[in-house]
Amino acid sequence: ELKQNVYSIKNVVLKDEEEFTDILEERRCTTDLGYALRTFNPQPYKGAPSSSTSDLKKAVLESQYLRYIIALETGSSVEKVRQEARGILEEMSHNLQLGFIRLMAYTVNKVFKRLFRSIYVNMEGLNMLQQAIQESPVILMPNHRSYVDFLIVSFILFTYDIPIPVIAAGIPLASMKVVGEILRRSGAFFIRRAIGSDKLYWAVLSEYVRTIVRTGCAPLEFYVEGFRSRTLKSVVPKLGMMDMVLEPYFKGEVFDITLVPISISYDRVVEESLLALELLGVPKPKESTTGLFKASRVLQEDYGCMHVNFGRPLSVRQLCEGKINRSEYNLIPRDLPQRPSTEIQDCVNWVAHLIVRTQEEGSLISPWSLMACLLLQAPITTLTEEGLQWHGLTEKTLWLRKLVLDFRGRLNWPDSDVMSSTVALHHSIVHHKAGRVCLVQDGDPASQDPLSPEEGVMRTAAAVLMLVSYRNQALHVFVRPGILATAIHITKSTQKDELFSFFCFLRDVFANEFIFIPGRASQDFDEACSLLQKCGAVHMSEQEVTVLETGLEVLSFLQKLLQPFLDSYQLIFRYLCENGAHVFTEKQFLPAVQNLATKLILSGDLHTFEVLSSDTQKNVLSALRRLEAVTKLRNEYKVNKAAVRRTGDILCKIICDIPVKIKLLFCVRLENFVLFFTLLSLK
Repeated sequence: ELKQNVYSIKNVVLKDEEEFTDILEERRCTTDLGYALRTFNPQPYKGAPSSSTSDLKKAVLESQYLRYIIALETGSSVEKVRQEARGILEEMSHNLQLGFIRLMAYTVNKVFKRLFRSIYVNMEGLNMLQQAIQESPVILMPNHRSYVDFLIVSFILFTYDIPIPVIAAGIPLASMKVVGEILRRSGAFFIRRAIGSDKLYWAVLSEYVRTIVRTGCAPLEFYVEGFRSRTLKSVVPKLGMMDMVLEPYFKGEVFDITLVPISISYDRVVEESLLALELLGVPKPKESTTGLFKASRVLQEDYGCMHVNFGRPLSVRQLCEGKINRSEYNLIPRDLPQRPSTEIQDCVNWVAHLIVRTQEEGSLISPWSLMACLLLQAPITTLTEEGLQWHGLTEKTLWLRKLVLDFRGRLNWPDSDVMSSTVALHHSIVHHKAGRVCLVQDGDPASQDPLSPEEGVMRTAAAVLMLVSYRNQALHVFVRPGILATAIHITKSTQKDELFSFFCFLRDVFANEFIFIPGRASQDFDEACSLLQKCGAVHMSEQEVTVLETGLEVLSFLQKLLQPFLDSYQLIFRYLCENGAHVFTEKQFLPAVQNLATKLILSGDLHTFEVLSSDTQKNVLSALRRLEAVTKLRNEYKVNKAAVRRTGDILCKIICDIPVKIKLLFCVRLENFVLFFTLLSLK
């Protein structure tokens, strides 16, 4: 029966898989040099003028916008400011050259053949991209999980004769000897991490980006999430670059702009252990050429397969239709700086969230992500000591795979023996022995000293957070029905309006953990109801949502999936309420929460290792700022303990599972989500 289930669902999944082509298969049959020196004949944007990188820099420096900004910098002479602007541009700008593209193609081809078994690309999306590039300026928007992301898109476009993009990168990469210059000449332009209030830098950067978009001289690639996700789940988008690339359309300088979401999915991420250590407070290794060569040992490892899914091109003109009034830009000259209206800002924010959500929907979920979901729901002592029974884990994974398909998730399930091979692939996290699966906890073999209890917690936490990162790759499929399942569990209500109110509360609290498109709370709730009904967990009527006996297993799984987030938030709320200080810095907050969580884990009062993650801790602060329970002044946070306590009381009821009747009264305004609630506890 188990084999029958494997093959029946395998056939369903393979229908989606047929559109993907392994581009490494042909590369393994040709020489690296022959590939790098192949004829490269891209078809660029038809409206793009023939221009060099020096022409681009000249256009930026001589633009009316930059001249205006330079004239405003009255603290220094105009010539001095102009020289400073020229220096910023030299530090920032790319110097794309075909010879260096070929060098990168030669090197990257060698590396990818060592790292990955296959790199799958959906050809339909690639064909649509090839057509879109010829018709309007194109913005390539991949998700960002690994340094490999920086190379893969250009590698694919070179392979299929599509114009090479210019890519926004962090300035630390430019400081890498030799490598930095190779990246610059392969299309990278470099942006400082901390720009702050440097008006001249902002002006040069924004004019540089707008000029690239306006002229369409090359596709522009940037990560709307802003930085690599240390947790492998989507990050709330940053709006600075998004605003810059959309402004030429808002100002009527181009007829349209095409946005292309790209979903990059990994079986195994190269930096998995480094990301976990960063979340626990270990400083990130500085980007350097020496560090790159030291990291060459990763070439000895197997990282499975990669899937690159080019999404359907999105027209900015169509996305913004009916959402904005572009006539406001006609009131002053286009070359003068203009603060965007609230309407424009909301539109940019909406488009950015839509892109990230589309990236999620286009990503492929691996069997390992499903197994990680299940492993993390086991007690930590079971994971670290006796282990989970292999047979039970595989049966439950097959059950979960069916649930993913019911929830319209995209699966990568290549063969019937995939679960054994995926556990072997992730040997650095778990090992399978004697019919059981255990968490790997490798200490330092050179150290002869026994670990302290606190060090033991951190060692376990590093392994758990690696497991968490792969679970996170599947979370987007379960979040909405999971929030509804939690609302059903807590309110004990079947009334749709009460469930919707609690759903909105949790959706707002966790808006920094998961991606929710602004203004779509009602659609998210309807989607959650529909998915739970589809899998047989609930029955829907016009006014009620009724739990079915057959749906208890699904609802229990979904509640447990969100439980670590609830536990983590409640603990941090508790810390903020009980800590004597009303004002603190982030550097004080993060280690203090980590120390408290470590003590509670050692005492057995806390079982959630995810609260040790700096990402979770920062997300709680961001959520409380949005709920106006915490305010930020420069580098300090000021906490309103009463407001934190009120929000924490609701989550406390969730965690303690005390039957409660909660009445939530919401007032929704255009700009703020204001929550008024009365909590009545009934034991």
